[in-house]
Amino acid sequence: MVQNMWDNQEMVKSNGLESLVYRSNLLGSDRSVVNIGGGNTSTKTIEKDFKGNDIEVMWVKGSGSDLATMQAQHFTGLKMEDIRPLMERDDMTDEDMVEYLSHCMIDSKHPRSSIETLLHAFLPYKHVDHTHPDAIISIACADNGQAIAKEIYGDRFVWVPYIRPGFLLSKMIAEGVQNNPNAELVIMEKHGLVTWGETSKESYDKTIEIINEAEAYIEKQAETKKIFGGEKYTSLSEEQRKEIFAEIMPIVRGQVSQDKKMLVSYNDAPQVLEFVNSNDAMELSQVGAACPDHLVHTKRVPLFVEWDPQTGDREELIEKLKAGLDAFKQEYVEYFDRNKEEGDEIMETAPRIILIPGLGMLNTGKSWSAANVSEQLYHRAIAVMRGATVLGNFVSLNEHESFKIEYWPLELYKLSLAPPEAEFSRQVAFVTGGAGGIGTATIYRFIDEGAHAVIADINLEGAQNLANEINEKYGKNRAIAVKMDVTKEEEVQKAITDSVLTYGGIDVLVNNAGLASSSPFEETTIDQWNLNMNVLVTGYFLVAREVFKLMKDQEIGGNMVFVGSKNSIYAGKNAAAYSTAKAAEVHLARTIAADGGQHGIRVNSVLPDAVIRGSKIWDSSWKKERASSYGIGTGDLEEHYRKRTILNVNILPEDIAESIAFLASSKAEKTTGCMITVDGGVAAAFTR
Repeated sequence: MVQNMWDNQEMVKSNGLESLVYRSNLLGSDRSVVNIGGGNTSTKTIEKDFKGNDIEVMWVKGSGSDLATMQAQHFTGLKMEDIRPLMERDDMTDEDMVEYLSHCMIDSKHPRSSIETLLHAFLPYKHVDHTHPDAIISIACADNGQAIAKEIYGDRFVWVPYIRPGFLLSKMIAEGVQNNPNAELVIMEKHGLVTWGETSKESYDKTIEIINEAEAYIEKQAETKKIFGGEKYTSLSEEQRKEIFAEIMPIVRGQVSQDKKMLVSYNDAPQVLEFVNSNDAMELSQVGAACPDHLVHTKRVPLFVEWDPQTGDREELIEKLKAGLDAFKQEYVEYFDRNKEEGDEIMETAPRIILIPGLGMLNTGKSWSAANVSEQLYHRAIAVMRGATVLGNFVSLNEHESFKIEYWPLELYKLSLAPPEAEFSRQVAFVTGGAGGIGTATIYRFIDEGAHAVIADINLEGAQNLANEINEKYGKNRAIAVKMDVTKEEEVQKAITDSVLTYGGIDVLVNNAGLASSSPFEETTIDQWNLNMNVLVTGYFLVAREVFKLMKDQEIGGNMVFVGSKNSIYAGKNAAAYSTAKAAEVHLARTIAADGGQHGIRVNSVLPDAVIRGSKIWDSSWKKERASSYGIGTGDLEEHYRKRTILNVNILPEDIAESIAFLASSKAEKTTGCMITVDGGVAAAFTR
């Protein structure tokens, strides 16, 4: 049952905009009540206009907001005096309605109002809520839904046949309520619920009460039903599921990234497994989307992969996935061709949801957050299918209705408002030594250009702190932290597996983990030698090898950038172990470039010198050792390095990050096996 969370102690005293924000946030906090980004709420108040006169204003959710998080600035204020005459019209196009409403706004800086604004304006109540509760949509998507609603609510409801949101739907709702003096709610077929009240609390309470009446009825009916026709398959163990997901997600990512790159996530929650393992899952999943809000993010249907987790092997699953994805694309093209109108341009043809018995579901999107929205909305779709099939048969938007929503000009207009995609949008950057100076600057450089980032570091606490800082600023899961000692093969493999299970794959590897030691050659110990070789050569090899295999599986190319050193090509004094390891490192990069070309994998190197600020290496004994080799104090070292450069500059972590980003970008798409020196100009290290 849905919990009534209204708190009179927390509640603001007014019934105005502040109260609307509070009510909206409460409704949006429960995703079984309101879809992500869906639903809308309103309140009507008396405000002063610019002349000081009292006017009636309706505050309604602005387009593109989410009820769970929106604040006062996300609502639009409109003059009711200007809106009411619209009730006399017979019809109005979406474009005319949007244009008209733009002139009703009390402030041009307010966001554009929701397409369902008139739904709120035409109802004669101070507070109106439009939500998408699972229980109500279960009724709205049952073939006997209207009869079920009558059994639950008697004459207290108005049933509105499906019509796309807009002027006519708003008018039908208003007329239906006007013609039924007992009406307490409106059920919109294949869409959602409308409730109202004279106070904000009354409206909220009514919404929760109506939902719980439906939910109680559904659960009573469910006691005698086999949910989804009962179990057909048995889930694999959690460990087996993770292992298989880690293997198939890069392959799926490559297949769904043929139009544009996509990220891939997975979900194997109990509700998902109950559905994908059931007898009816295949048939139900192909009926169509439950409501417009679902369809926009999940497409009309998911890809269902017929695979028996008990008898089928992984090779068979991979083949079925590839065949299924090819077929889905072809069917989507045919669906587009059957329904397109002049001016329509086909969008991404990959599925948003992939269902696999025994495993769960895969979710795709242009970002982790987009994939997560699809995932959450398919959870809601499963709940709706469960409820609808308990009551009767599940029905949905038909193909033509679905297309009209998916290619609805107003939905496409919302997409057009999004900022242009940045250089590394839809990409995942894996940075070793990510918590250090160069690593941190590189992570931020990629994040600022749209990437998701994996911060791999032996210092997990430092990596996690950086990830938390990024996610607080840029949004959930833009970065993750993984513990990795590059010299330990099992830790390297686990870190990459964790990355795959989060994002589906890796596009850019920055091999940056480092250390350094300095001593006269004759005093160099075998331990110093082995430490440099293990981290800077073997470590770089292990990480690059595992990412190389992953990039081959993805079949969408990739980039590797090795962070070498001026010492890669210049024999620094008292640094035999370090210089030799750095030389081997960049030659390793060139050999991988030679092997990777046929797979579209580019490998390049950046050679910095004396990047002291923010560096963990320079906080170690290396700084003292290097100063000693030059006969100066540690405090003079940065100035010493600046003066020896041709350009008379110090090299900062951000300078290295800039070159790394360039080599990984489309600007360098025809460059591989290259070394870029970023040292301010050290003549002794000129390549020759």
